[in-house]
Amino acid sequence: MSATLVDVDETGRRIRSVPAPHPVLERDRERQLTARQRDVLDQLGTVFEDGFADLTMAELAARLNCSLRTLYSLAPSRDELVLIVVDRNLWRIGRTARDAIVPGMAPLDAVRAYLRAATVAVSRATPAFARDLATVPTARRLRAGHNEYLFNITRTLLDLAVERGDIADVDTAAVARVLAGLGSAFADPDVISTLRDSPKDAADAVVDVILRGLCASPSCPPPAGRGRR
Repeated sequence: MSATLVDVDETGRRIRSVPAPHPVLERDRERQLTARQRDVLDQLGTVFEDGFADLTMAELAARLNCSLRTLYSLAPSRDELVLIVVDRNLWRIGRTARDAIVPGMAPLDAVRAYLRAATVAVSRATPAFARDLATVPTARRLRAGHNEYLFNITRTLLDLAVERGDIADVDTAAVARVLAGLGSAFADPDVISTLRDSPKDAADAVVDVILRGLCASPSCPPPAGRGRR
């Protein structure tokens, strides 16, 4: 078996060993949702972008042109609906980010691809939504759980890069903590307005700066699709 195939198998094995966060909406329960219920949850994501602190369940039902019964069949309160919507979105993005790591990809390229896909979570972050979400303690814990998973995947890939000799023996936990926290930090309601770019663009740019710094050694392979400068 070639070295490349061994690396592919090892990367996949390590990533699969990282425990995923527990979903708010149990998988069995989500499979039982009707098409209309799924559509309502998808539409709620757009409604919440403009903030939700002043919205009642009745107002949400009116905006979505659905019954209160439909909303209460999904969650007992508005804040619980927020949790479900945020969690479903983070799970969807998390799966896409995992899929961005393709067989044969070097660890640092995998980190870049994974984080670029993961920062989609903050691509639509608005000051109003970020402000209101910050007032929901359970939402903060929910996002912290997903961010911890992001950190663990990132650290796993950085550890593999160190083992392969792609980068120096750095404190991968410290670097991964910084990389994984960029999206959340830039989506803070007090930070968004200070950024020149969107939270996603800003996070992606800083990720590139850090990864270029890690890959400063002449022996470090260039990013996929790019030549050495």
